[in-house]
Amino acid sequence: MTPEEVLQFAQDQGAKMVDFKFVDVPGTWQHFSAPLHELELETFVEGKAFDGSSVRGFQTINESDMLIIPDPETAIMDPFTATPTLSLVCDIAHPGPAGTKRPYSRDPRYVAKKAEHYLCSSGIADTSYFGPEAEFFIFDNVRYNSSANIQYAEVDSDEAHWNTARNGGTPNLGHRMRVKEGYFPVAPNDTLQDLRTEMVMMLEANGVAVEAQHHEVGAPGQAEIDIRFNTLLKTADNLLLYKYIVKNTARKYGKTATFMPKPVFGDNGSGMHVHQSLWKGEKPLFFDEDGYAGISQLARYYIGGLLTHAPALLGIVASTTNSYKRLVPGYEAPVNLVFSQGNRSAAVRIPLTNSSKAKRIEFRSPDPTANPYLAFAALLMAGMDGIRRGIEPSEHGFGPVDQDLFHMSPEELREIRSVPASLDAALDALEDDHAFLLEGGVFTTDLLEHFVELKRAQSDEVRLRPTPMEFALYYDA
Repeated sequence: MTPEEVLQFAQDQGAKMVDFKFVDVPGTWQHFSAPLHELELETFVEGKAFDGSSVRGFQTINESDMLIIPDPETAIMDPFTATPTLSLVCDIAHPGPAGTKRPYSRDPRYVAKKAEHYLCSSGIADTSYFGPEAEFFIFDNVRYNSSANIQYAEVDSDEAHWNTARNGGTPNLGHRMRVKEGYFPVAPNDTLQDLRTEMVMMLEANGVAVEAQHHEVGAPGQAEIDIRFNTLLKTADNLLLYKYIVKNTARKYGKTATFMPKPVFGDNGSGMHVHQSLWKGEKPLFFDEDGYAGISQLARYYIGGLLTHAPALLGIVASTTNSYKRLVPGYEAPVNLVFSQGNRSAAVRIPLTNSSKAKRIEFRSPDPTANPYLAFAALLMAGMDGIRRGIEPSEHGFGPVDQDLFHMSPEELREIRSVPASLDAALDALEDDHAFLLEGGVFTTDLLEHFVELKRAQSDEVRLRPTPMEFALYYDA
């Protein structure tokens, strides 16, 4: 839509308020609202002022004046407000003298735009497509506390196996899934079909195309809704809208949804496999019917870049301490730094398809706690570095590996590198290896330093606290 069309759309929909949404550095939407009369055509150019000093990763108190610039292409009616409200996703800018302004270097959405521009300026391709598969859990209850003398967390799902002997105010009707047996069951075991379908209907009504929805492997309420691939920036916008709709639809029904990677011990965690491809005009660049798994040499170089920079990438695409409770060797988790057309524990998988337009690669290590603008931009920059430097993955010990990784001998597995085992290790790798992100000014040193500082602080918060398991292991020592 144009700004003029947005104002007409708001009028036609009977909007009374306008909600300005923007993303912070960790990747969460923030917002403020105003009566609709405060939205004018010049707002789409001049923006509206706000205080950026209290936003995670943004400005200090002495440099707090910021602007939001609404993007008219993102206009929808917010599906969860009681008062009809127009929703706009915004870019962030610095105000300047005499009405001048400049984009804010720590705005994740600006980073995504620069990554798309860098791709076009390279002459290699003009479009990058991204398709994330973001998994999540739907729980009936969650309780947690962390204080000087209390450390605990408790989640519950009526679907969970631990409720087979439950007594309470409601009947216990059985039909619960065993651990790791939540993939594709029908009702009555799958109790969340209608809820997921409502999420799908709401996504489609708000412009996000959906390919499928289903129960995931995690028995206590794990779910997946696959949204259609799109360009880098548009997919990042869609992913935040996806999370907003999932969380608020669950809440509408008295349930709670979480995208944290490992909320349940002993069952599958939630990942975000990211499908990627490059195009030039109408030509898909990752397809070659004579290549391994049908991929081109350009795609192999892209994979080489992803796997070479994977330890550093993990600091951005798996950016929580909880991420590394999912990325554990010996399970189905994608921890092995190889590419494969079959192994799901490989960091890069090539989905089997004979269609040139559908040929893509899938990076499986990310999870949905990542900031999608930074994550997709970083993946593109790593792939482009592989293309620019001609990094052939087979020459660097990255495969392809088609034999079953679960049945390899310990000696064979020792030859395969793994992703970092902790957030701190991933952040160390990012500090050591980030020059590829700075190419074309896509990322800045300032943004990366603040991102690492923010994530190190989160890691310290976890590291300094005793856990219930430590009491179980050491209280009687």
